[in-house]
Amino acid sequence: MLSATLAVVRRDLRLAFRQGSDSLGAVMFFVLAVVLFPFGVGPGPDILARIAPGVIWVAALLAAMLSLERLFQTDYDDGSLELLVLSPLPLSVVVVAKVAAHWLTTGLPLLLAAPVLAVLLGLPAEGFALLLAALALGTPSLSLVGAVGAALVLGARRGGVLMSLLVLPLYVPVLIFGVAAVDAAVSGMAVRPHLLLLAGFLAAALALAPWAAAAALRQAVA
Repeated sequence: MLSATLAVVRRDLRLAFRQGSDSLGAVMFFVLAVVLFPFGVGPGPDILARIAPGVIWVAALLAAMLSLERLFQTDYDDGSLELLVLSPLPLSVVVVAKVAAHWLTTGLPLLLAAPVLAVLLGLPAEGFALLLAALALGTPSLSLVGAVGAALVLGARRGGVLMSLLVLPLYVPVLIFGVAAVDAAVSGMAVRPHLLLLAGFLAAALALAPWAAAAALRQAVA
């Protein structure tokens, strides 16, 4: 099972690197959205440092959504999804493999770009480590929850808009606790509760999202 799962991950990574536009577009959107904020709110260092965690998290959340619509759409269009549904590998494991590939091509680049943007916004040094830790826990949750939305709208017209309406409310807890963790670190308060809540949300998403997405995919190809 492990070799088959890794094969799905490698296949999706090859397709992502071959096409490239979705992953690159998500990262560029993340960078540009954060860079534009100083022009909108002014260059005051106090203001930028105060809003830096929220700006980075909101931009990362929206950037992660850009490529979610095509998480299953390409396989659905070329018939590969039917083969994956009929394969001996459990469909929930296939979902986990595809989510892992999505995070490696979207979530990980966002994580790597975040420190540079944090410097641009003047985030205090105390918040750097917590920003990376919170994003490391939060971005996989965004991919997992987004996979459920992508599976539910598979084949629908204007599925991207519908998917946004479905998943954005579920993204709110990750956004709240991710920003709160960085704010707590900068203020010298306890950060462990926020990280534990992010970890708990990730554990719940890892347990429930693949099952829910697999059920939606079976319905889509039925």
